Amino acid sequence: MELGLKGKRALVCAASRGLGYACAAGLANEGCDVVIASRDQTRIDAAAERIRKETGARVHSVAADVTDAATAERLVQAAVDEFGGLEIAIHNAGGPPPGGFSAVDESQWALAFQLSLMSFVRVARAAVPPMRQAGYGRVIAIASSSIRQPIPNLVLSNAMRMGVLGTAKTLSKELAGENILVNVIAPGRVYTERIDELDRVDAERQGTTLEEIRKESVATIPMGRLGRPEELANLAVFLASEAASYIAGAAIQVDGGMLSSY
Repeated sequence: MELGLKGKRALVCAASRGLGYACAAGLANEGCDVVIASRDQTRIDAAAERIRKETGARVHSVAADVTDAATAERLVQAAVDEFGGLEIAIHNAGGPPPGGFSAVDESQWALAFQLSLMSFVRVARAAVPPMRQAGYGRVIAIASSSIRQPIPNLVLSNAMRMGVLGTAKTLSKELAGENILVNVIAPGRVYTERIDELDRVDAERQGTTLEEIRKESVATIPMGRLGRPEELANLAVFLASEAASYIAGAAIQVDGGMLSSY
């Protein structure tokens, strides 16, 4: 299948590792010029160098904290300055801390709002003007399976990811007529450092071992294993491409069949 991505300009947030890195590498492999961002300059520079070596693509790295209100404009401007424009924006951000409703305080709610929801709003807002100028746009939010089924002990993530879904769905209707397509990816148990972090918290909370928590979680996945970041990235690359020209406002889960909901 010809994806039509060669020469497209992309921005990928939280791309020094995990899902963001896999998405950036996937786009670079298809010939995109890519701006990648994360909070740690050393890590994001190393990620950019690795992608360059593996793909031969042009990759520009930026240290950025998505909870900062000015970050989105700065990242989009980096794409315009480095590559002349922007057609693809993949929003990704580290999840807020775990905890049940009674365990998280007002300040944690406020930080989760900035980290998970407002960062998506700002990235989308900043990305739309150059996409309009290019006559082509793909805005993709990496959310969570919690948009279909809340996850225990993750009240902040559950709440904010639903906000991302509602915002993306609304935006998709406003922009689809301009060939700017907005979609959401809902990862389930795709192996990243975040999965390790959450499993350790659950093990401590339940008084058991990390191995037992992992065994129990894998047992809920019909495919019998955790996902790989590149398996999610394959979907992101497709949604970013010309081949996905009639997909807008979708929320697609990547979970090995784990969720029972549609």
